[in-house]
Amino acid sequence: MKNKQALPWLVPGRSFPHVSKAWGIGSDAPGLLALGGELSTDTLIDAYSKGIFPWFSEGQPILWWSPDPRMVLKVAEFKLHRSFKKKLSRFAENAACEIRVDKAFRQVMESCASASRQGQRGTWILPEMVEAYVQLHHAGIAHSIESWIDGELAGGLYCVAIGKAVFGESMFTRVPDASKIALAALVAICRSNHIDQIDCQQNTRHLASLGAREMPRAEFLQANSTAISMPPMAWKFSPVYWTYLLQSNKVRRDGP
Repeated sequence: MKNKQALPWLVPGRSFPHVSKAWGIGSDAPGLLALGGELSTDTLIDAYSKGIFPWFSEGQPILWWSPDPRMVLKVAEFKLHRSFKKKLSRFAENAACEIRVDKAFRQVMESCASASRQGQRGTWILPEMVEAYVQLHHAGIAHSIESWIDGELAGGLYCVAIGKAVFGESMFTRVPDASKIALAALVAICRSNHIDQIDCQQNTRHLASLGAREMPRAEFLQANSTAISMPPMAWKFSPVYWTYLLQSNKVRRDGP
């Protein structure tokens, strides 16, 4: 691999290197910081608190990342395109449709793992990742936002939250736009709790189409440090959140 320095191998209990040590742009794996370690609850909390997250595939050691720049969704910049806003309004008005929080966390993670295999070689949401984040969920650190239609789980996402720092992880959908509706619900929850941004980790066209943009890592870490020090919010969703979201967002034409 093209890189300027060897990656440290972590052993349980060893501190993460400073994120400035991550491989930079021009390397084969920009943002890669360290290998090894463990997926314990304490380790994951320490990692996210420092702007680090795990991402690896089957057959690889645990890989720890801290990319620069960082993809971030400022909740005030969330894009509601015209056609999706109409669909979101219909969802909000339909008694058979609802948003649930933390009702099916493991099911959401396993569904995300299955979805991520489509068109890809394997998945990074391996069984050990599922078990680790289920433990984070039991600790009150990981959460699922779920779109339910006629009593069936239609789509959703899971995220990590420390204080008022929110880190998006993965989404899945079984019904068109159900995952996007879950993301809109997460944005609405964040707005109601005065949370400014959601970490999206990596740059993708889909995230950019929803309003996410790249931010220098140093700026992200500064905002992250402030948010982590705040009291945690109550993870719940109220239908009134839709009203605020639908009224406060400018309608955008469909397309990029």
